[in-house]
Amino acid sequence: MHLDRMINLLETIAVAGRPVTVAEVQRATSLPKPTCYRLIQSLVEQRLINEPFNDGKYVIGERLIRIALLGKSDVDVRRCAAPLMRAAATNFNETVFLARFRDSKVEIIHVETPDDPSRAFIHPGLGVRPMHACSCSKAIAAFAEPAFQETILSGSLKEYTELTKTSEAELRREFEGIVKRGFADCDQEIDIGISSVAAPVSIGNIGATFSIGAVGPIRRFGTEYRMEIGEKLKVLSEKVSGAIQLCNVAEV
Repeated sequence: MHLDRMINLLETIAVAGRPVTVAEVQRATSLPKPTCYRLIQSLVEQRLINEPFNDGKYVIGERLIRIALLGKSDVDVRRCAAPLMRAAATNFNETVFLARFRDSKVEIIHVETPDDPSRAFIHPGLGVRPMHACSCSKAIAAFAEPAFQETILSGSLKEYTELTKTSEAELRREFEGIVKRGFADCDQEIDIGISSVAAPVSIGNIGATFSIGAVGPIRRFGTEYRMEIGEKLKVLSEKVSGAIQLCNVAEV
């Protein structure tokens, strides 16, 4: 019965789609006031709901969003992000890709290509990318906890091309630069002639769980162009983050 009531409270807060007061929750659930207040406090203590503005109004918490996100399949994430990515691919006239961090690896899970039939584009493929030599991985690694960064830096740093960064000092400097500008780039570090840029997608306080990027031939993806698209990707990453979180809340 106790669990049923807590689930009922969570569903009520999630369905509201906005911050709600305890009084509103109590009226919607018909629970006795003391019981409702006690359950709300328990949910706050477990970080399943939170009070973001300290104004007595509650929303679904980061912990519950994290739980929902961990259980969300790639299919679900693609469904949330694809419309935004498709619009970006058309707007940039470049290939746009989404990568996901899990099990200490980063893998590309979805790609949208430009619809301009006269445009030559690069398809990056799907699957795991090296943590030290791809923009989608570095965009996540740069914002990761120090312990995980140390794991990357102390591991085997394969040299894919003569431009691959394989020294700890180089990568530390690069991670610092990524954090400052808010996105990462890859200048032919995996394949000669192909460059990319990616921005981290942070989910609430969970951190950079995804990254969103663009890839193309080096004849277009010079340094200035990568910086330009990087700024646009920062804006896109916020939209993708919002879309994923909305899907999570709707499914909680």
